[in-house]
Amino acid sequence: MPIFVGLLTVELYIAEADSLKDKRHVVQSLVNRLQNRLNVAVAEVGDNDVHRRAQIAITTVSNSQAQVQRVLAATSRFIDSASAVTVEAESVEVL
Repeated sequence: MPIFVGLLTVELYIAEADSLKDKRHVVQSLVNRLQNRLNVAVAEVGDNDVHRRAQIAITTVSNSQAQVQRVLAATSRFIDSASAVTVEAESVEVL
């Protein structure tokens, strides 16, 4: 049985974050919403000490490559629609 792992890495800009506390509030809210609505694993993986930037990684696993791509595309659309962040870059990998 094949197993496909999808990884979406997103670099975010958080314009309204004036402190690390503000940033963490925005990022944690986004992480929780992604986990609850799309059933994906999410972690902040970069720019931890920069208050207006964040890098998050989202992953999903399936026995269907098409399903992995659908979930990551839905995740990307969801992040794009979030008003508190601006997507500066993203990359997708399917293994």
